[in-house]
Amino acid sequence: MTNPVAVVSFAQMRNVRREDHRNEVEMLLPVVSEAFANVGLTKNDMGFVCSGSSDYLVGAPFSFVMALDAVGAWPPLRESHVEMDGAFALYEAWTLLCEGEIDTALVYAFGRSSPSDLSRVLALQLDPYYMAPLWPDPVAIAALQARALIDEGRATEADFAEVAARSRRAAKNNPNAQVSGDFSPETLLSEDYVVSPLRRHTLPPISDGAAAIILAAGDRATELVERPAWISGLDHRIETHALGARNLTKSPSTKRAAVGAGLLPDEAAPSLEVDVAELHAPFAHQELILRDALGLTDSVDVNPSGGALAANAFMVAGLTRIGEAASRVMDGSARTALAHATSGPCLQQNLVCALSAERPGAGGARG
Repeated sequence: MTNPVAVVSFAQMRNVRREDHRNEVEMLLPVVSEAFANVGLTKNDMGFVCSGSSDYLVGAPFSFVMALDAVGAWPPLRESHVEMDGAFALYEAWTLLCEGEIDTALVYAFGRSSPSDLSRVLALQLDPYYMAPLWPDPVAIAALQARALIDEGRATEADFAEVAARSRRAAKNNPNAQVSGDFSPETLLSEDYVVSPLRRHTLPPISDGAAAIILAAGDRATELVERPAWISGLDHRIETHALGARNLTKSPSTKRAAVGAGLLPDEAAPSLEVDVAELHAPFAHQELILRDALGLTDSVDVNPSGGALAANAFMVAGLTRIGEAASRVMDGSARTALAHATSGPCLQQNLVCALSAERPGAGGARG
């Protein structure tokens, strides 16, 4: 039996195109402080701290060690780091909390993409023998996926524009969003191509940002907040990094992760109904692929925050999806929620987190 774990606090900085006046520690400090203040805790109350970031963005090895200054590394604390999105750091913290050894954990992520060449950074995650030496642009790779989706007759460029228009409208209610506004799909379709069939509105903005989440287990969660967002299931799966070896128009790893998280009964015919789904879809067409993989019904409110099309801080956007979904459970606007995070090109690795206002039973959470 495992301890049930919940999100009890979430904080993030306002995503911006370029943060010129603060370094990573200065970006993180107010976010971490807000996360602590929300529940009246300090660093000394944390049983574990885990972070997600990328040294390639900072341009220095072990940059996460420097970032610990935003938390306070003395007295010594139990700490870990993943060179991935903060959502995967949350998975590590969640597993420790489920074991019952600790009852609180801080998870944070930071990404400052503006000083670096993000296209070259992302090329380094590709096949090191055949693809990475060509330094392919991530937009061009995503365009291959979008074109395959169109060629299969499963989507059109108008569908992509509809996703982008809805995301920008939703982002108007998100004070932390970077891109928002009222645009009709027809207006968006008049834009020039960046890489056919993708136009500017289908691409994620380059963002600088940071986010933090506090997790608590068992009775500790209900002591800290009136309505915790309980993690009823959490799982992540990966597909081959060789783009030519998989069907880019489908995401079987997302479906398997949803099954592992207990959201879907099996992989054969998914049909999922939750109140809210925050999907980490950096490109507009990827939301369509994820919705299909998860079998989301039309009644589900998808990306009410605006999603990654409104702000996409590298290494942060996935953790933000969990925080946004959990916030809607904690404020009472949703009883059930799904959060998704991705890493790698063309939805290579996918994490699915199930959240609920109902405390899991004696069997604990799935993962």
